Amino acid sequence: MKNSNIKTVVAVGIGAALFFVLGRFVAIPSPVPNTNISLQYAVLGLLAAMYGPVAGALIGFIGHALIDLSWGGSPWWSWVIASAFVGVVVGLFSKKLNLQEGEFSKKQVALFALANIAAHLLAWVLVAPVLDSVQQYHRCGGGRPAGAGLHQNHRQEGLSGSGVIPA
Repeated sequence: MKNSNIKTVVAVGIGAALFFVLGRFVAIPSPVPNTNISLQYAVLGLLAAMYGPVAGALIGFIGHALIDLSWGGSPWWSWVIASAFVGVVVGLFSKKLNLQEGEFSKKQVALFALANIAAHLLAWVLVAPVLDSVQQYHRCGGGRPAGAGLHQNHRQEGLSGSGVIPA
């Protein structure tokens, strides 16, 4: 059991590093403007299937957060969480794959592909947009009326020390 935990920790470290390198420095351009094909999710899917949902979540979370931090800003947490979610969903399907037996039949390949498709659809169509909305809601003052509270304070006080005179 202890040996298994060490392998999982090592897999998380290597997986997060691979996720970061592939996501930050390796991109295949697509015909859709401002869009690339991301290879890091193949690594996430494989390692989540091999080591389970906890490892998948940590690989997606740490790797995506490192990518965002390397661009010089703060992580976009809704997308970081969505990447972790992909790792969890694929990792949960890993119990049905039973990869520890050393076989990867056509049926298992189909289940692995289906798990990845389902995980990405849920993550990018449901989880990330919902968390984006929540994140935007809290950034804009949590439902306060327009012109009141947070926004008003930024207009009156936020620009006063910057040399910009508020209107």
